[in-house]
Amino acid sequence: MQPKICFRAVLTAALIIALGIPSGAWTALAQDDQGPQTPPSQQPEPPREPTGAPQAAPKPQAPPPVSISVQSNLVNVDAVVTDADGNLVTGLKRDNFRILDEGQPQQITNFSPSDAPITMVMLVEFSGLMGGYFGYKARYWADGFLQQLKPQDWIALKTFDLRTTLQVDFTQDKRQIDESLTSLIFPNFHEANLFDAIYETVDQLRDVKGKKSILVLATGYDTFSKHTLDQILHRLKETDVAIFCVGMGEEIDLGTPNGGGVGYAQAQNQLSTFARMTGGYAWFPRFQGEMNGIFSTIAAFLRNQYTLGFSPTTPQDGHYHKLTVQVVDDQGNPLELANKKGKKKKAVIDAREGYTAPNAPAGN
Repeated sequence: MQPKICFRAVLTAALIIALGIPSGAWTALAQDDQGPQTPPSQQPEPPREPTGAPQAAPKPQAPPPVSISVQSNLVNVDAVVTDADGNLVTGLKRDNFRILDEGQPQQITNFSPSDAPITMVMLVEFSGLMGGYFGYKARYWADGFLQQLKPQDWIALKTFDLRTTLQVDFTQDKRQIDESLTSLIFPNFHEANLFDAIYETVDQLRDVKGKKSILVLATGYDTFSKHTLDQILHRLKETDVAIFCVGMGEEIDLGTPNGGGVGYAQAQNQLSTFARMTGGYAWFPRFQGEMNGIFSTIAAFLRNQYTLGFSPTTPQDGHYHKLTVQVVDDQGNPLELANKKGKKKKAVIDAREGYTAPNAPAGN
């Protein structure tokens, strides 16, 4: 049986190794802060199968490999290709892709179309901001995404207001997520600390295996975070986590005489930037009827990625490197596809904007 992936265990183990803290002491501290939990070194005893059961329960599949990383000087990038109308383009080959690292062409050494299970955290704003209306709205919207999941997908649920709370750790049982969403009744705080929630979640996903992603359901406002926007953007340059954002605040823009103003424009821009930098996408729906299509698109994006791998010829300088991913036809020209009106338009590529290179080994 695949052991359940646990945010707390992964984060605790990493800190023990990095800081040299005795495991027993750190576990005690973690339990004081978050309640009782199983120490990372202990594995829970697998449940016994009932006598006379007609068949064994199917074993959950392990999450897929990391989507972008720098290990042994190899960079992996996931890309989604669509036409101008947003329809997915499948069946492309290695020769249809070009990668530029700081403007320098790179040789693609690894290539594979990807149809891997989803490994996602749903990060939901559940706060008393604006009377709690958008918190309740996020709760119902999040429940709609569960319909897009398959039995092999991994999903976790976190909510945020003044603090970030893990409601359900990674599971393949979407009923647990549904029950947890139903239990969200009254937000505890009026604050919505979006920056802290994203920063903490990205850090906790650092060592989680799989094509990792976060689905953010939020207004985009940040009210009281200890992390700044600059700190968030810097952290996203180092992560391999794709972020998809669904903005819930369009009613602010629609329902006020002068629209949402500068504050709401900034909130929108923040969500769009988080998505763009990490190879995700941001939506700002105005009507409930748009949600099924959005959630279907998110699931399709994650299930129809191309994984491109290359060994950089650029220096290992510890700096952020700008990536450009291009898609071309068999003659090496930009790939063009006919839109609904039959007019040729360039294919659209969604991929990470860059990566942080490792530092060169000492003495080089």
